[in-house]
Amino acid sequence: MVSTINGKLFADMIIQGAQNLSKHADLVDSLNVYPVPDGDTGTNMNLTMTSGREAVEHNSSNHIGALGKTFSKGLLMGARGNSGVILSQIFRGFCKALEENEEINAQQLAESIQAGVDTAYKAIMKPVEGTILTVAKDAGSAAIDKAQSTEDCLELMSFVVESAKESLDNTPNLLPVLKEVGVVDSGGKGLVLVYEGFLAALKGETIEDNSQKIDAESLVTEAHDFHGVINTEDIVYGYCTEMMVKFDEQAKTFDENEFREDMSQFGDSLLVINDDEIVKVHVHTEKPGDVFNYGQQYGELIKLKSENMREQHREVIKKEQNNQTAQTETTTSNVETAVITISMGEGISELFKSMGATHVIHGGQTMNPSTQDIIDVIKQSNCKRALILPNNKNIQMASEQAADIVDVEALVVPTRSIPQGIAALFNYDKEDTLTDNKKRMLESLSVVKSGAITYAVRDTTIDGVEIKKDAFMGLAEDKIVTSNVEQNIAVQQLLQNMIEEDSEIITIIAGAEADDDTTAAIEQWLEAEYPEIEMDLHHGQQPVYPYLFSVE
Repeated sequence: MVSTINGKLFADMIIQGAQNLSKHADLVDSLNVYPVPDGDTGTNMNLTMTSGREAVEHNSSNHIGALGKTFSKGLLMGARGNSGVILSQIFRGFCKALEENEEINAQQLAESIQAGVDTAYKAIMKPVEGTILTVAKDAGSAAIDKAQSTEDCLELMSFVVESAKESLDNTPNLLPVLKEVGVVDSGGKGLVLVYEGFLAALKGETIEDNSQKIDAESLVTEAHDFHGVINTEDIVYGYCTEMMVKFDEQAKTFDENEFREDMSQFGDSLLVINDDEIVKVHVHTEKPGDVFNYGQQYGELIKLKSENMREQHREVIKKEQNNQTAQTETTTSNVETAVITISMGEGISELFKSMGATHVIHGGQTMNPSTQDIIDVIKQSNCKRALILPNNKNIQMASEQAADIVDVEALVVPTRSIPQGIAALFNYDKEDTLTDNKKRMLESLSVVKSGAITYAVRDTTIDGVEIKKDAFMGLAEDKIVTSNVEQNIAVQQLLQNMIEEDSEIITIIAGAEADDDTTAAIEQWLEAEYPEIEMDLHHGQQPVYPYLFSVE
């Protein structure tokens, strides 16, 4: 019988819970509903729990409340992905309930488990049943019920684990997509593994420590990361040029197709956005003056910018030679307003930087940055305000958590994809307030459709689409709309799903696994099938996704 739990025992529960989760992290990853090669729930929960464990290992307090406070903060700062953030919220509430106690009994243990459930549900704007939240809720109810008939923490925790397992097995009945694919909820499985570790510690058992060493240091910030890809002399168009033109009725009549075609002759990385009053342009060119002169035909130039990318590149190389890396340059630079964006490819990072992002954090699908990673960038920038673009739905909660913690004004623009991030940055105005910038950026997201091509890691059927392992899949936003063993066919079917009668622009972002022949074939097909739609190609070099698309 275990009548009470003190700080020392609770520390062992945390360690065993972390080790059990780490041991089975690959299994949790494999439960991802979509058969994409970047299922990362287990990875994110493992890294989050490991952060909490490491914090506890540096605290020898026997006071359970003090230890719980340390554990909670470790989880909070290390939280990655939505599953990691939810896990941190569950144990935030758990630890808050016991913070005044030196040790707790079974009744207090049950109340702490339930408090964690209450905190997590409050933290989620739209809770979804059939997920980790449901497993936590059922475990909490079981704990409260069992506490009425036992004073043994071991007996209570054993009942909690069994109830959590039953709840996990029931998740497919609550979330139809789980039943369709034939898996239980991955986040719920992760929580069960943690609770099983807690139980093992109460039994005096030790779970083998085979922690998966994941290189979290790969999430680095960069100033301009093109220096590792090209030589200075290889930069064809050396000036990152932007302008805004306010239309004048007395000037040349604006025709978007003609304007875009003419502008494309000045360089590459062209982006054009317009409304009834203005047109905004971003282009890499050799002759900024020609760009400005052309724009002036349509009206008044109200904002101009041109930066010498060759000189920026030489400065980066010079700093590297002086043992000052691009990471150091960015993280120590002072800015009034930090514009922080998450990127998953060197070319995409370069584009973000050229569009006004002051800091880029490498992350995205295959590795989500933690709350601490985002906070560190904000602190190191010495900014007075910060705007965060997660560019991935699974990074949004960590971004929101970071924005809540920092002691400067910080807002999150809930961008869910790289194309949305590009559209949002294109509407950023450094002279405007964070609130107005966020409002304008949010409006821009409504006109952008995001798509992606990747490959399947297993056979399955989802949303009526039959998928074979290693076949290519087309995702429109978060929905798989097609799958085919031929990449070109998968691309065509995806774009046919995304393109509408009023679509005007298609942006293609080629990834690290894209090849020139396939890219050329995509362009030729689009020109033949949709001659009225403009195309814009960028080499993003992103992993996992050979092609990203946006349609506006």
